[in-house]
Amino acid sequence: MRILIPLFLLFCNLSFAQNQRFSYYYSFVKDTLNKQEVTKELMNLDITKNGSVFYSHDVHVSDSTMTAYYEKQIKTTGSMNVDTKMMSQRKGTVRYRIIKDYPDFKISSLLNIGIDYYKVSDDCKLIWNILPDRQKIGEFNTQKATTEFAGRKWEAWFSSELPFQDGPYKFHGLPGLIIKLQDHTGTHQFELAGISKFADSTDNFSGFAGRNKVIEINRLQYRKLYLEDRNDPAKLIKQAMANGATLKFTDQSGNVIPPAQMIKNKEQGAKAKNAKDNNIIELDLLN
Repeated sequence: MRILIPLFLLFCNLSFAQNQRFSYYYSFVKDTLNKQEVTKELMNLDITKNGSVFYSHDVHVSDSTMTAYYEKQIKTTGSMNVDTKMMSQRKGTVRYRIIKDYPDFKISSLLNIGIDYYKVSDDCKLIWNILPDRQKIGEFNTQKATTEFAGRKWEAWFSSELPFQDGPYKFHGLPGLIIKLQDHTGTHQFELAGISKFADSTDNFSGFAGRNKVIEINRLQYRKLYLEDRNDPAKLIKQAMANGATLKFTDQSGNVIPPAQMIKNKEQGAKAKNAKDNNIIELDLLN
Protein backbone atom coordinates (compact mmCIF):
# COMPACT_ATOMS: atom_id res chain seq x y z
CA MET A 1 0.00 0.00 0.00
CA ARG A 2 1.44 3.33 -1.05
CA ILE A 3 1.43 5.58 2.02
CA LEU A 4 1.79 9.33 1.80
CA ILE A 5 0.41 10.05 5.26
CA PRO A 6 2.18 8.55 8.30
CA LEU A 7 0.36 5.63 9.85
CA PHE A 8 0.39 5.70 13.63
CA LEU A 9 0.56 2.08 14.57
CA LEU A 10 0.87 2.18 18.35
CA PHE A 11 -2.77 1.26 18.76
CA CYS A 12 -2.28 0.07 22.32
CA ASN A 13 -1.81 3.72 23.23
CA LEU A 14 -4.81 4.99 21.29
CA SER A 15 -7.87 6.01 23.23
CA PHE A 16 -10.72 4.98 20.97
CA ALA A 17 -13.10 7.20 22.92
CA GLN A 18 -11.31 10.19 21.42
CA ASN A 19 -11.91 11.51 17.93
CA GLN A 20 -10.23 9.37 15.28
CA ARG A 21 -9.58 10.42 11.67
CA PHE A 22 -9.08 7.71 9.08
CA SER A 23 -7.87 9.06 5.76
CA TYR A 24 -8.51 7.17 2.54
CA TYR A 25 -7.35 7.54 -1.03
CA TYR A 26 -10.38 7.40 -3.28
CA SER A 27 -9.59 6.53 -6.92
CA PHE A 28 -12.42 6.57 -9.42
CA VAL A 29 -13.09 6.63 -13.14
CA LYS A 30 -15.74 9.08 -14.32
CA ASP A 31 -15.94 7.90 -17.93
CA THR A 32 -16.04 4.16 -18.67
CA LEU A 33 -14.89 4.90 -22.22
CA ASN A 34 -11.72 6.47 -20.84
CA LYS A 35 -10.62 4.24 -17.98
CA GLN A 36 -7.05 5.51 -18.24
CA GLU A 37 -8.16 8.82 -16.73
CA VAL A 38 -8.39 8.19 -13.00
CA THR A 39 -9.38 10.87 -10.51
CA LYS A 40 -7.81 10.61 -7.05
CA GLU A 41 -8.97 12.40 -3.95
CA LEU A 42 -7.99 12.27 -0.30
CA MET A 43 -11.03 11.58 1.87
CA ASN A 44 -11.44 11.73 5.64
CA LEU A 45 -13.59 9.52 7.83
CA ASP A 46 -13.93 11.34 11.17
CA ILE A 47 -15.25 9.08 13.91
CA THR A 48 -16.55 10.25 17.28
CA LYS A 49 -18.58 8.46 19.92
CA ASN A 50 -21.79 9.76 18.30
CA GLY A 51 -21.08 8.85 14.69
CA SER A 52 -18.91 9.56 11.68
CA VAL A 53 -18.56 12.04 8.82
CA PHE A 54 -16.98 11.13 5.46
CA TYR A 55 -15.83 14.02 3.27
CA SER A 56 -13.15 15.31 0.90
CA HIS A 57 -10.10 16.77 2.60
CA ASP A 58 -9.38 19.16 -0.29
CA VAL A 59 -12.97 20.38 -0.55
CA HIS A 60 -13.13 20.96 3.20
CA VAL A 61 -9.90 22.99 3.28
CA SER A 62 -10.76 24.95 0.14
CA ASP A 63 -14.30 25.79 1.19
CA SER A 64 -13.27 26.66 4.75
CA THR A 65 -10.71 29.11 3.35
CA MET A 66 -13.31 30.62 1.02
CA THR A 67 -15.89 30.91 3.78
CA ALA A 68 -13.39 32.76 5.99
CA TYR A 69 -12.55 35.09 3.07
CA TYR A 70 -16.17 36.10 2.51
CA GLU A 71 -16.96 36.35 6.21
CA LYS A 72 -14.08 38.81 6.56
CA GLN A 73 -15.34 40.73 3.51
CA ILE A 74 -18.84 41.03 4.99
CA LYS A 75 -17.46 42.09 8.37
CA THR A 76 -15.24 44.74 6.77
CA THR A 77 -17.54 46.15 4.09
CA GLY A 78 -20.99 45.03 5.14
CA SER A 79 -21.51 43.28 1.80
CA MET A 80 -20.23 40.35 -0.22
CA ASN A 81 -18.83 40.63 -3.71
CA VAL A 82 -18.53 37.18 -5.28
CA ASP A 83 -15.05 36.73 -6.71
CA THR A 84 -15.50 34.53 -9.80
CA LYS A 85 -11.74 33.94 -10.05
CA MET A 86 -11.58 32.69 -6.49
CA MET A 87 -14.66 30.53 -6.99
CA SER A 88 -13.00 28.93 -10.02
CA GLN A 89 -10.01 27.96 -7.87
CA ARG A 90 -12.01 25.74 -5.51
CA LYS A 91 -10.24 22.43 -5.04
CA GLY A 92 -11.58 18.92 -4.92
CA THR A 93 -14.27 17.15 -6.90
CA VAL A 94 -16.15 15.12 -4.27
CA ARG A 95 -18.55 17.67 -2.83
CA TYR A 96 -20.88 15.50 -0.75
CA ARG A 97 -20.63 14.52 2.91
CA ILE A 98 -21.83 11.23 4.31
CA ILE A 99 -23.03 11.24 7.92
CA LYS A 100 -23.62 8.09 9.98
CA ASP A 101 -25.32 8.40 13.37
CA TYR A 102 -24.42 5.79 15.98
CA PRO A 103 -25.45 3.36 17.29
CA ASP A 104 -28.11 2.53 14.68
CA PHE A 105 -26.07 3.82 11.72
CA LYS A 106 -28.71 6.12 10.30
CA ILE A 107 -27.17 7.47 7.10
CA SER A 108 -27.66 10.85 5.48
CA SER A 109 -25.87 12.78 2.76
CA LEU A 110 -25.25 16.52 2.61
CA LEU A 111 -25.00 17.80 -0.95
CA ASN A 112 -26.22 20.47 -3.30
CA ILE A 113 -28.37 20.44 -6.40
CA GLY A 114 -28.42 23.73 -8.27
CA ILE A 115 -28.47 26.50 -5.68
CA ASP A 116 -30.00 24.45 -2.87
CA TYR A 117 -28.45 22.25 -0.18
CA TYR A 118 -30.11 18.98 0.75
CA LYS A 119 -29.87 16.45 3.55
CA VAL A 120 -30.80 13.12 2.02
CA SER A 121 -31.78 10.29 4.37
CA ASP A 122 -30.86 6.80 3.22
CA ASP A 123 -32.12 3.63 4.86
CA CYS A 124 -29.86 1.35 2.82
CA LYS A 125 -29.28 -2.05 4.37
CA LEU A 126 -25.99 -3.76 3.60
CA ILE A 127 -25.95 -7.56 3.64
CA TRP A 128 -22.37 -8.78 3.99
CA ASN A 129 -20.97 -12.16 3.08
CA ILE A 130 -17.86 -12.65 5.24
CA LEU A 131 -15.37 -14.98 3.59
CA PRO A 132 -12.43 -16.96 5.02
CA ASP A 133 -9.89 -15.16 2.78
CA ARG A 134 -7.30 -13.20 4.73
CA GLN A 135 -4.37 -10.98 3.79
CA LYS A 136 -2.13 -8.38 5.33
CA ILE A 137 -2.63 -4.85 3.98
CA GLY A 138 0.03 -2.49 5.25
CA GLU A 139 0.33 -3.28 8.94
CA PHE A 140 -3.16 -4.73 9.30
CA ASN A 141 -4.43 -8.29 9.24
CA THR A 142 -7.61 -8.18 7.19
CA GLN A 143 -10.45 -10.45 6.15
CA LYS A 144 -12.53 -10.37 2.99
CA ALA A 145 -16.25 -9.60 2.73
CA THR A 146 -18.56 -8.91 -0.20
CA THR A 147 -21.85 -7.09 -0.66
CA GLU A 148 -24.05 -5.47 -3.28
CA PHE A 149 -24.94 -1.80 -3.07
CA ALA A 150 -26.48 0.78 -5.40
CA GLY A 151 -26.08 -1.23 -8.58
CA ARG A 152 -22.57 -2.53 -7.91
CA LYS A 153 -20.90 -5.57 -6.38
CA TRP A 154 -18.31 -4.64 -3.77
CA GLU A 155 -15.30 -6.37 -2.19
CA ALA A 156 -14.07 -5.17 1.20
CA TRP A 157 -11.11 -6.04 3.40
CA PHE A 158 -11.71 -5.23 7.05
CA SER A 159 -9.57 -5.44 10.18
CA SER A 160 -10.90 -6.35 13.61
CA GLU A 161 -7.71 -4.75 14.98
CA LEU A 162 -9.57 -1.46 14.58
CA PRO A 163 -12.81 -1.81 16.59
CA PHE A 164 -15.06 0.31 14.37
CA GLN A 165 -17.98 -1.09 12.35
CA ASP A 166 -17.50 1.71 9.85
CA GLY A 167 -15.78 2.48 6.58
CA PRO A 168 -15.60 4.84 3.62
CA TYR A 169 -18.69 6.29 1.97
CA LYS A 170 -21.91 4.62 3.23
CA PHE A 171 -20.28 1.27 3.96
CA HIS A 172 -20.52 -0.11 7.49
CA GLY A 173 -21.58 -3.14 9.51
CA LEU A 174 -18.47 -5.34 9.48
CA PRO A 175 -16.72 -6.43 12.72
CA GLY A 176 -13.85 -4.03 12.15
CA LEU A 177 -12.89 -0.97 10.12
CA ILE A 178 -12.84 -1.35 6.33
CA ILE A 179 -9.23 -0.97 5.21
CA LYS A 180 -9.72 -1.45 1.48
CA LEU A 181 -12.81 -1.42 -0.71
CA GLN A 182 -13.45 -1.67 -4.43
CA ASP A 183 -16.29 -2.39 -6.80
CA HIS A 184 -16.28 -5.34 -9.20
CA THR A 185 -15.20 -3.17 -12.15
CA GLY A 186 -12.23 -1.72 -10.30
CA THR A 187 -13.34 1.79 -11.23
CA HIS A 188 -14.13 2.85 -7.65
CA GLN A 189 -11.52 2.09 -4.99
CA PHE A 190 -10.89 3.23 -1.42
CA GLU A 191 -7.76 2.43 0.55
CA LEU A 192 -6.73 3.50 4.03
CA ALA A 193 -3.81 5.92 3.92
CA GLY A 194 -3.40 7.25 7.44
CA ILE A 195 -4.72 7.55 10.97
CA SER A 196 -4.68 10.56 13.25
CA LYS A 197 -6.66 12.29 15.97
CA PHE A 198 -8.58 15.53 15.58
CA ALA A 199 -9.82 18.07 18.06
CA ASP A 200 -12.27 20.07 15.99
CA SER A 201 -15.69 18.83 14.98
CA THR A 202 -16.48 18.53 11.26
CA ASP A 203 -20.08 17.49 11.79
CA ASN A 204 -21.46 20.67 10.23
CA PHE A 205 -21.37 21.14 6.50
CA SER A 206 -18.57 23.60 5.86
CA GLY A 207 -19.07 24.11 2.15
CA PHE A 208 -18.99 27.75 1.04
CA ALA A 209 -22.52 28.87 1.18
CA GLY A 210 -24.39 31.97 1.93
CA ARG A 211 -27.04 29.24 1.92
CA ASN A 212 -28.71 28.97 5.28
CA LYS A 213 -31.46 26.43 4.73
CA VAL A 214 -30.85 22.71 4.34
CA ILE A 215 -33.80 20.88 2.78
CA GLU A 216 -34.44 17.40 4.15
CA ILE A 217 -35.59 14.75 1.65
CA ASN A 218 -35.49 10.97 1.25
CA ARG A 219 -33.55 9.03 -1.37
CA LEU A 220 -36.48 8.64 -3.78
CA GLN A 221 -37.04 12.39 -3.75
CA TYR A 222 -33.32 12.94 -4.26
CA ARG A 223 -33.18 10.58 -7.24
CA LYS A 224 -36.00 12.53 -8.91
CA LEU A 225 -34.23 15.86 -8.31
CA TYR A 226 -30.87 14.43 -9.37
CA LEU A 227 -32.19 13.20 -12.71
CA GLU A 228 -34.07 16.44 -13.34
CA ASP A 229 -30.95 18.48 -12.70
CA ARG A 230 -28.80 16.13 -14.77
CA ASN A 231 -31.18 16.08 -17.74
CA ASP A 232 -32.60 19.61 -17.51
CA PRO A 233 -29.94 21.89 -15.96
CA ALA A 234 -31.74 25.04 -17.12
CA LYS A 235 -34.98 24.14 -15.33
CA LEU A 236 -34.71 27.00 -12.82
CA ILE A 237 -34.15 29.55 -15.58
CA LYS A 238 -37.13 28.26 -17.53
CA GLN A 239 -39.38 28.37 -14.45
CA ALA A 240 -38.29 31.90 -13.60
CA MET A 241 -38.99 33.09 -17.14
CA ALA A 242 -42.39 31.36 -17.15
CA ASN A 243 -43.25 33.24 -13.95
CA GLY A 244 -42.41 36.56 -15.58
CA ALA A 245 -39.01 37.16 -13.98
CA THR A 246 -36.57 39.48 -15.75
CA LEU A 247 -33.22 37.73 -15.98
CA LYS A 248 -29.86 39.14 -16.98
CA PHE A 249 -26.78 37.04 -17.61
CA THR A 250 -23.26 38.16 -18.40
CA ASP A 251 -20.07 36.31 -19.24
CA GLN A 252 -16.72 36.87 -17.51
CA SER A 253 -16.04 39.83 -19.81
CA GLY A 254 -19.31 41.52 -18.88
CA ASN A 255 -21.02 40.81 -22.18
CA VAL A 256 -24.77 40.21 -21.91
CA ILE A 257 -25.98 36.68 -22.68
CA PRO A 258 -29.65 36.40 -23.74
CA PRO A 259 -31.64 33.96 -21.57
CA ALA A 260 -32.37 31.71 -24.54
CA GLN A 261 -28.65 31.44 -25.26
CA MET A 262 -27.94 30.79 -21.57
CA ILE A 263 -30.43 27.93 -21.58
CA LYS A 264 -28.86 26.49 -24.73
CA ASN A 265 -25.37 26.78 -23.23
CA LYS A 266 -26.44 24.98 -20.06
CA GLU A 267 -28.14 22.17 -21.97
CA GLN A 268 -25.18 21.65 -24.28
CA GLY A 269 -22.75 21.77 -21.38
CA ALA A 270 -24.77 19.22 -19.41
CA LYS A 271 -24.99 16.87 -22.40
CA ALA A 272 -21.22 16.95 -22.84
CA LYS A 273 -20.59 16.56 -19.10
CA ASN A 274 -23.03 13.65 -18.71
CA ALA A 275 -21.39 11.78 -21.58
CA LYS A 276 -18.11 11.82 -19.64
CA ASP A 277 -19.71 11.27 -16.23
CA ASN A 278 -21.38 7.91 -16.79
CA ASN A 279 -19.84 5.95 -13.92
CA ILE A 280 -21.23 7.51 -10.76
CA ILE A 281 -20.70 5.53 -7.56
CA GLU A 282 -24.42 4.80 -7.10
CA LEU A 283 -25.28 3.48 -10.55
CA ASP A 284 -28.90 2.79 -9.71
CA LEU A 285 -29.58 6.53 -9.57
CA LEU A 286 -29.40 6.50 -13.38
CA ASN A 287 -31.88 3.63 -13.83
